[in-house]
Amino acid sequence: MLILGLDPSLSCTGWGVIRAEGSRITHIANGQIPTDAKAPMVRRLSLLHTSVEAVIAEYAPDRAAAEEVFANKNAQSTLKLAQARGAVLAACGGAGLEVNEHAARLVKKAVVGTGGADKTQVQAMLKVLLPGAKLAGADAADALAVAIADAHLSYTPPSR
Repeated sequence: MLILGLDPSLSCTGWGVIRAEGSRITHIANGQIPTDAKAPMVRRLSLLHTSVEAVIAEYAPDRAAAEEVFANKNAQSTLKLAQARGAVLAACGGAGLEVNEHAARLVKKAVVGTGGADKTQVQAMLKVLLPGAKLAGADAADALAVAIADAHLSYTPPSR
């Protein structure tokens, strides 16, 4: 099963693809989709949408997973995040992918063991879980963590 993890953001959306075979996970690819802050909003959203479509076309994941939206204190930032999520999730929907959404604390708990883990701890655990994987950046690392959490949270061991 190939899982596409997504960390949507207007400034830079991270993505990561893993293979989950039972409880075993393998790194396939990861990357980031930065947008130009000076570009018009419609161009930035279009870039996110078409770039995620291209990732889906290249790797043909079986499903996707994304972090649940959280509300910032700044309403404008929350709105921009929601628009970026919409563009990214629409690309998944257009490809017929099921998308599981997970809270950030749950992702951290599934990957590191504690919901209060910081980015450094998550990235350190990714090096253990995905040896040899070269991370494209912090946003790609977050996306891989979402994919791993999704694999762990949906894994049911075989009954005896």
